[in-house]
Amino acid sequence: MTALFPTAYLPPVSYIGSCMEPDEILIEVWETYPKQTLRNHCDIGGPNGRQRLTVPVNKSHGNHTWTKDIRIASNLPWQKIHWRSFETAYNKSPFFLYYQDYFLPFFEKDFTFLLDLNVQLLETLFLAIRLDKTISTTQSYETVFSGIYDLRNQWAPDCRKEGMRVGDRGSTVTRQPEYYQVFGNRHGFLADLSIVDLLFNLGPEANKYLGSL
Repeated sequence: MTALFPTAYLPPVSYIGSCMEPDEILIEVWETYPKQTLRNHCDIGGPNGRQRLTVPVNKSHGNHTWTKDIRIASNLPWQKIHWRSFETAYNKSPFFLYYQDYFLPFFEKDFTFLLDLNVQLLETLFLAIRLDKTISTTQSYETVFSGIYDLRNQWAPDCRKEGMRVGDRGSTVTRQPEYYQVFGNRHGFLADLSIVDLLFNLGPEANKYLGSL
C-alpha cells in the first residue's frame, strides 16, 4: 500500500504511526505551500510544557510557491535554537545520549530547501525506529490520487485535536497511550509531540509503541 503524506519537520507521533502500515511513503511536493502547519514546525515537551519549534522559511513566489521550492531562511540561527531546546528538554531522558548523533548533523549543516531537510530527517527517523519504508515524492499535483491512501490534509490545523490522533484508516480517533516523559510529573502527559519525544524517552521500544496505535 502507498500512502500520501504532507512533508513534515520532525513530525508528530501520529504521523509516524500512520507510516507503520504502508509499504511506500509518498510525499506531496507540488502543493501550494500552506503556512502554519507541521511542514516547518514541531512540538516538543520542555520544562515549560509544550514548546513549538519553527524552521523559518522564505516563499520565492509568495503565496503561490510550491512546497518543493520553499527555502529555509539562512539569516536566522534557528538550528542553534532548536538544538539547545532539544538539549534542555531531553538531556535527562533515557535515550537522548544514545540517539543524539543521529540528529546533531542536521543542526550543524546548512540546508537550502525545507523539503531536503524534512526528507533526510524522515529517512533518519525511520532508521532510528527501525522502519523499512520507501520514501518518494510526487511528480505532479493531483486533487485525487487513484489507489493511494491520501493523508495530505490529515494534520491540517482545523483537523487536529489536542491530545488525539487519527486512526490508521482515517475513520476513527483514538487516544495515544501515555508513556514516560521527562516533565510528565510537572505538566502531565503531552500527546502527539514530535516523534523525537517518543524516541528519546522510549528508545528501542518506540517501534513497538507505534505498532500499537
